[in-house]
Amino acid sequence: MGLLEGKKGLIFGVANNKSIAWGIAEAARKEGAELAFTYLNEALERRVRPIAESLNSELVYKCDVQSDSDIQEVADAVKRDWGSLDFIVHSVAYASSDDLRVPFHQTSREGFKLAMDVSAYSLVAITQKFEPLFTNGGSILTLSYYGAEKVVPHYRVMGVAKAALEASVKELAVDLGPKGIRVNCISAGPIKTLAATGIADFRGLLNHFEARSPMRKLITIEDVGLSSLYFLSELSRGVTGEISYVDGGFNVTAA
Repeated sequence: MGLLEGKKGLIFGVANNKSIAWGIAEAARKEGAELAFTYLNEALERRVRPIAESLNSELVYKCDVQSDSDIQEVADAVKRDWGSLDFIVHSVAYASSDDLRVPFHQTSREGFKLAMDVSAYSLVAITQKFEPLFTNGGSILTLSYYGAEKVVPHYRVMGVAKAALEASVKELAVDLGPKGIRVNCISAGPIKTLAATGIADFRGLLNHFEARSPMRKLITIEDVGLSSLYFLSELSRGVTGEISYVDGGFNVTAA
């Protein structure tokens, strides 16, 4: 029996096989979970469907997390196809490249709203629509980054959005705890993903983390995937509202 045998989980945020969400999905599938996936648009659908098929999943839904109606349609589809849900992985974040290029005080109003909506509020919106499907408790897991706590060069408005995401995790944990739904967050170290390409001097950031980490190495999507199993499985049945670092210990020594 795998840790997630008999469990059904929905994954938001797979872009390709280098995504953190892919690392989590692959680990979950190896432990017996049945998985469903979402995609934003047709371009991403062409990437996500083969990934889903490689994990024996035929459930792939279109979902723009900025649309309440899209999220509701996916919730209705999951209820129709599965009846209930055991876990959700929220690996969704976005900020305009224009706002990531300028100092934080020059962030546009629309850019600030966009980063907050996609990167933080989407977790709240997804929780609203999917809560009724957690008929036997379950787990909601999201992804953050050290820039939520400390100023990281070039991360700018995304750091503020991730701080809002982490605060949302704690609020949601209190709201959903009585229903047996755990809400936790993995704060992963820097990983070369599609989303990371929007951060200036990302190679320099990787080098800095690798040099300062007590383990003297960068983490991988596989590392995050293995850590996610704890939060998605019954191993963490007494844990909620947790921000867990999977970054080689960088936060221990970083200023």
